[in-house]
Amino acid sequence: MSEKKKSSAYIWFDAEFTSLELDQARLLQVAVIITDTNLNRLHSPEVDLDLCIKLEEGEEVSPWVAENLSGLVERCRSDEAVGIEEADRQIAVLLDQYCGTPCKEMADRPVLAGNSVHNDWFLMRRFLPKFGSRLHYRLLDVSTLKIQWADWAEQQPFDKESVEQLNQYFPGGGISAANAHDALFDIKASIAELAFYRSKLGLA
Repeated sequence: MSEKKKSSAYIWFDAEFTSLELDQARLLQVAVIITDTNLNRLHSPEVDLDLCIKLEEGEEVSPWVAENLSGLVERCRSDEAVGIEEADRQIAVLLDQYCGTPCKEMADRPVLAGNSVHNDWFLMRRFLPKFGSRLHYRLLDVSTLKIQWADWAEQQPFDKESVEQLNQYFPGGGISAANAHDALFDIKASIAELAFYRSKLGLA
């Protein structure tokens, strides 16, 4: 029997949007960290991508985003923000350097990973074509294990608001504060959460 080939890498990706209605949404922030299948980084923390996407003049965000992500919206209207094509280019460069993409064979491509990552995949497919063309068709969604853990396990759930627990499970630690609705924090929390489930299930 032939040995099953492991995934080449996990591309941890999260995005913040202009609206929770995905059909009308545009990207506000994207973040990327690349790990191996054991959740070890393939690059240093300094290489983590955390990009604000430029909001064009007159472009509006939903009331919920305006209320809850006002700091991010301000960053997206500043000189710090980059255009969507530049964000796509930077992500593609990162994957090419650390994953050897683009790969002709689908089996050699890295897997997109995150929490409820189908939402991020939906907008990635619309706005980040270079990025999307480098990925496997499979998705690693930590939310699957989150649901199973809540439904079946009679133990405490993973607490992404606990900095102590985040640093216990995020490889290398270094998380100073919980910051929900920040794309870079959210992928660090997703990596820590998967490590938590793997340890509880005896997979690590």
